[in-house]
Amino acid sequence: MVRLLRAVAVPATLVVLVTLAGVVLGRVYAGSLLTMLVAGAAVGSVLVSVVTRRLPSWLVAPVSVLAMLGWTAVCLRVAAADAQVPGGFVEVAGDAARNAIPRLLTAMIPVEATPDTVLLPVVAAWLAGLAGAEVALRAGRVLLGYLPPVLLHVGAVYVVGPNAQPAIGATVALVVTAALGLAVSSRPAGGDPADGLAPAVRSGVRARLALASAAGTAVVVALAALLGPAVAALVDTRPVDPRRYVEPPQVETLDENPLIRISGWALNPEQELFQVATDFPGGSGPADPADGAATGSAGVRIRLAVLSDYDGVTWRVGATYRNAGRILPAREPAPHATVETVRQEITVGDLSGRLLPAVPTPREVSGARVAYDPGTGTLIRPDGLAPGLRYTVTSARERPDANLLATANTPAGDAVARVLHVPDGAPEQLRRLATQLAEENGAPYARAAAIEQWLAEHYRLVADAPSGHAYPNLAFFLFGPRNGGGQRGTSEQFAASFAVLGRLAGLPTRVVVGFAAPGSGPVRAADAYAWPEVLFDGLGWVSFDPLPRPDEQPRPVEEDFRPQPEDPPPSEQPEPTLEPTASPPAQAAPGGPTDSGGVPTPVLVAGTGGALLLVVVALLVTLAGLRRAQTRARLHRGDPGHRIAGAWRELTDTLRLAGRPVAADLSATEVAAQARQALTDVRPPAAAYGAVDELARLVNQVSFAPGTADEEQAGAAAAAATAYTGAVRAARPRWRRLLWSVHPGPLRWRR
Repeated sequence: MVRLLRAVAVPATLVVLVTLAGVVLGRVYAGSLLTMLVAGAAVGSVLVSVVTRRLPSWLVAPVSVLAMLGWTAVCLRVAAADAQVPGGFVEVAGDAARNAIPRLLTAMIPVEATPDTVLLPVVAAWLAGLAGAEVALRAGRVLLGYLPPVLLHVGAVYVVGPNAQPAIGATVALVVTAALGLAVSSRPAGGDPADGLAPAVRSGVRARLALASAAGTAVVVALAALLGPAVAALVDTRPVDPRRYVEPPQVETLDENPLIRISGWALNPEQELFQVATDFPGGSGPADPADGAATGSAGVRIRLAVLSDYDGVTWRVGATYRNAGRILPAREPAPHATVETVRQEITVGDLSGRLLPAVPTPREVSGARVAYDPGTGTLIRPDGLAPGLRYTVTSARERPDANLLATANTPAGDAVARVLHVPDGAPEQLRRLATQLAEENGAPYARAAAIEQWLAEHYRLVADAPSGHAYPNLAFFLFGPRNGGGQRGTSEQFAASFAVLGRLAGLPTRVVVGFAAPGSGPVRAADAYAWPEVLFDGLGWVSFDPLPRPDEQPRPVEEDFRPQPEDPPPSEQPEPTLEPTASPPAQAAPGGPTDSGGVPTPVLVAGTGGALLLVVVALLVTLAGLRRAQTRARLHRGDPGHRIAGAWRELTDTLRLAGRPVAADLSATEVAAQARQALTDVRPPAAAYGAVDELARLVNQVSFAPGTADEEQAGAAAAAATAYTGAVRAARPRWRRLLWSVHPGPLRWRR
């Protein structure tokens, strides 16, 4: 019995060690399927090595690999059936083999056990079991044979990273199991190894063994004393997430700003984008009151994309998508919202790109491999849409309590800074209109409703309006002459104008692109439109409908918009001040003396000229000092964000001094492109081009993520601005370089 126990100890220990790695990795998986598949790989790999122990060593690896392929095929079939992955086995297996590593590292937590997310753990577990069994059983190096399972365990901990609680229990079990395996398997069967030796020799052997044991114990204690504090200090350290080194699935350029597709769809209203069949399993009604006139009594609003980022030129999605399984992560609904279940079967027609239409917020998707962004609740298909693609999506649609809107507040702070950000360059008319609407309405919902009503009452919805939602486009839409194409647009201009005016009025807003779809039937291009949403505390994102009613004529903007008076009214004009009239100077009598004893004319001219020269020199020195102080204040004073913004102003002032002023509505990327063009004229060092790109990147970071810049980045921005200014200035003629430092423009230019 003891002999059998010792023979079984090492294989059993290896199986447990490999399985514990599956337990560690399974903490970020949904369900226990992965742990069971890894345990099967552990048992299979060790069992093959035990059975083939009598075979030559060169034959064991091929036999074990064949067995591994068989077990892997079983695992892929089980995972595909459990996750309802469409396609044949060859197609599924090929896709899993090509994408196992990136999908495992980009999958959403919790990871669903699909073929591509179980393939790598199963194969790694089998190889670890094979290597450990061969070293421990065939070579007899038990401790060395434990190394592959331990490395597998470490790899699992690293892959999990900060996405789960510390694996303390599994790690302790690993150490205990390994110690027990060593204790049981290493006990000699013949008793004391020194028995049978001569007394003198036996004493020497025992002394050497004792000395070796003492030395080993001392080494272990010394290592524990030296490494213990360092290891203990790592307990509270947040582990590195390997997922940050792998780029998640990306959308195409067409999908980064789907708002520009509205005008194209409006010109092809009969184009069939997809088919939809809607079911309400909970027995709820087919219509969402929030959809209002957009969907009709039997319709439902389907969302395609959520655009939260605006730079004054373009609205962008700005989402981070993670590969997801059939079951998507659940999100807590707003406290004061009613949730109803909506299930839809969608068949793609002419809709292109990667964005998948779905009722917000999706909870389960079958029939298509998707990636999901929890922040916006939107879906993409990384492989792209194709005609005939059919998938089923089950969503939890939230409906806010309309009775609480009138008194609801809107959140503020860093958490919502992204949807409150107003980029520089907003036209003054937009600001005045937002101020006028906000002054007349104090509560957040009243402000949002006022903006909605203003747009619905004063503008016309047309299908042939050109696309565009940059600041100039919105200013023309809102204030352009009616007879010149102004005050008319598609839902693109209505939604974008609402969102910008809302942010100027202090409301967190975003733009959504989607479809006013029927309950069942085809969804055509004419059904596509955009709408704005506002975030309220306790209610979540609430949609608004600023589109005009079909039976109402728009009212001229000039009737209700109060433009800022250019001059004060007559009643406010200051009263003229009467100054006493000076007496005319006395005229010299004709023929009188011409020399009255005053200062000679040459001396007077020389003195006046010298005084003027001194004044000019003093003025130039003062301007140079003010310019230098301005540059120092921009680049070296304030927090890192202010210094990066100051460096950017140095660059734009340089372009203006060089005769290449930039328009106020350009984004940082577009300004950087213009700055690089200026460099091509002067042929500077190649580093100057990199300085421009680095400075544009830092400005975008400060604009879209305030408070994230550090001292090192501020220093890099200052160095980039200095290098760029020096390169452009060095190419100017000598007299232009002399005047560069005293040009008063940067002191008065509006920024």
